[in-house]
Amino acid sequence: MRAPGRIGAARAVERLRARDPELAATRRACRTALVMPALFALCTQVFHSHVMASYAAFASFSMLLLVEFTGPMMQRLRAQLSLTAAWGVLICLGTVVAHPPWAAVVSTVVVGFLVLFGGVVSSVLAGASTALLLAFILPVTTPAPLAQLPERLAGAGLAAAAAALAICLLWPRPAGDPVAPPAARVCRAAALQLRTEAAHLDGGPQAPGVPLCGVAAERTEAAAEDLRHAFEATPYRPAGLSATSRALVRLVDELTWLRGILDDTADYGDHVPRPDPAARAARRAAADVLDEAAVLLGDLRADTAGLRSSAAALRSALDHMEERSTTRLPAVRPGTVTEVYGFLTSLDLSFRAHELGFAVLQIAANVQQAAAAEQRSWAERLLGLEPDDPTAPLAAAAARARAHLERHSMWLHNSVRGAIGLGIAVALAGATSVQHSFWVLLGTLSVLRSNALNTGQSAVRAVMGTVVGSVVGAGLLRLIGHHGTVLWFLLPLAILLAGIAPAVISFAAGQAAFTITLVVLFNIDQNPDWHIVLLRIEDIALGCGVSVLVALFFWPRGASAAVDHALADAYTESARYLTSTVEYAVGSAAGPVGPGQALRAGREAAAAARRLDDAFRNYLAERGSKQMPLADMTTLVTGVVGLRLAADAVLSLWRHADGRFPGADRDEARRTLLAATTRVTDWFGYLGATVEHGAALPAPVEHDPALAGRLADTIFRALHDDQEQDAATAVRLIWTRDHLDAARRLQPSLAAAVAGHADVRPAAGGTGRTPPHSSG
Repeated sequence: MRAPGRIGAARAVERLRARDPELAATRRACRTALVMPALFALCTQVFHSHVMASYAAFASFSMLLLVEFTGPMMQRLRAQLSLTAAWGVLICLGTVVAHPPWAAVVSTVVVGFLVLFGGVVSSVLAGASTALLLAFILPVTTPAPLAQLPERLAGAGLAAAAAALAICLLWPRPAGDPVAPPAARVCRAAALQLRTEAAHLDGGPQAPGVPLCGVAAERTEAAAEDLRHAFEATPYRPAGLSATSRALVRLVDELTWLRGILDDTADYGDHVPRPDPAARAARRAAADVLDEAAVLLGDLRADTAGLRSSAAALRSALDHMEERSTTRLPAVRPGTVTEVYGFLTSLDLSFRAHELGFAVLQIAANVQQAAAAEQRSWAERLLGLEPDDPTAPLAAAAARARAHLERHSMWLHNSVRGAIGLGIAVALAGATSVQHSFWVLLGTLSVLRSNALNTGQSAVRAVMGTVVGSVVGAGLLRLIGHHGTVLWFLLPLAILLAGIAPAVISFAAGQAAFTITLVVLFNIDQNPDWHIVLLRIEDIALGCGVSVLVALFFWPRGASAAVDHALADAYTESARYLTSTVEYAVGSAAGPVGPGQALRAGREAAAAARRLDDAFRNYLAERGSKQMPLADMTTLVTGVVGLRLAADAVLSLWRHADGRFPGADRDEARRTLLAATTRVTDWFGYLGATVEHGAALPAPVEHDPALAGRLADTIFRALHDDQEQDAATAVRLIWTRDHLDAARRLQPSLAAAVAGHADVRPAAGGTGRTPPHSSG
């Protein structure tokens, strides 16, 4: 029988893992709790320098608790070395400009803006922004003669060396992304399912039966569920999502999407349709791509040639299948409903292979992008060079920065807001002559968010946490009295709590623990004075007031509103792109019609998707609370990819089409397809309005079998002369309708994701309003 103590400890660890998946915050806190007190003791007891001690303490706190770089160990050490160099430069600059006061204010605004705006260049800079600001704030708020500069640099240097050793030796962070292994398992399971189904469709005595196909499908489903659980349990630090991590985040939903396509595949049972060798070859080619993707996910630094080669083979197989699909049309026009559905399902094998092929190619492109991002040099990572960008790193960084130097950019808004807030805090601290003005800047920095609502809520929690921490700290100092040695034993515990509490308990609890840490730190080797906590409350209150004031007057909407707008715009443009491709399809069926309008719509949709990616990246870097879980937001972002992919597939079908239909039948086919398009794309318009404005969202569009029957009948009338050219056009029309249906099948998962949005008003059916895009 297990002892009660062990049961209690096990439950505590279980709760900790539930709040801190993979113990990421706990790992950082433990390192800091070991290193920071040791450095403080070394500097005060051995070197007898309180200046070195302060800089060593805050530098180690910054480098170990506020930053966690990703990637292989050498890459992390390079990043740590770069952070150390930046700390040295900023300490020198802050020491020089601390006098006179106006120079301190102006310099804080300039440096604050450059550091915060630098996050637009790369996720590395975005993730290190708070640590970099701390390196400048510490010296600029504590004016001192230049003679102190060597001691300040020595303290920061000791912290950097200790931090590098701690990263290597003390509970090292896993090098690989936790999502990659389960994603690779999904790829392998899906590849096995595709090969099993292809062998089943071959027929013959050696072909696997329906039970084996079911087992393969169950393995894919189980692997996909494991991937989703791993993703939802993975801690993504808001500003630390690298280009590799963002690609893998998108991959989760793309593989979930692939699983949905596999689930939608018709269950033919023991009645295997007429053989279609080209469709089976395409399935096997897609399986080869998924196997190569799984290999690359196992080692993102490996050669991508195998994946590129298999992707090219899949494209060739899809082209060949499209050419051969006309042979699957029935010889006579169907006369009953059953025969109509027989006609439509006669092309099901090839269409499903076509849809699977497009989805697998998208997955392959994303895995290649993740690998290319992982294989970038450190300079390319630091300067934010995208994997598919042919320009030089400096040119790419400059181009990205220039793109956000416009009045609608959220990065610009946040950088200006933060810089002005810090500048006002420096000016206020100097004007009021408060003691420890550094704390005023800490108060400003700790609660300044990218929208006024979150800043106000954080300010209240920060002050409450500070009051609680101050009361606890004062109580400890009163209990300790003149036994200051006890503070050395309390310091590691306070640091550990300060590192874990924000992630495991709450922001207010973290603020309270941080207050206790500073109370203990500033009273070590001093006569413990509980009155210092009153100054701490005063300084934090000033900093919080500055944060709220600045947030109210400088672009108070925040990154959440920006990503909502970008989502609405992306869905609007992608729906318009799908509409344009269908209009081009029915026009091409009538004769040679140029794809210019569809291509323009495609470029606009791609531009909207890029704006969404930037807004999503800014949303991840926003320090305020999120209205929607990352998994749901990622589903909505990836849904744009699925909608655009359906439009790409339709456009690719008709780029070289030259079939002609008789006039009456052409008009009927046009009306039928455009009616289906309107029903599908209008829903995506409502989805954008729901995300951005909280409008009522209609229920997802249901399958309309009558519309499918009308289209089949129309096409058969057009095939009265049995011309091969018209047969090819008929196949493309049927596949166009199927790709529309694939877009429709995206809707239930998107509706489920948006249901958690704070401002959504549910609706059981359609509304009478016009959707926010024109469907032609």
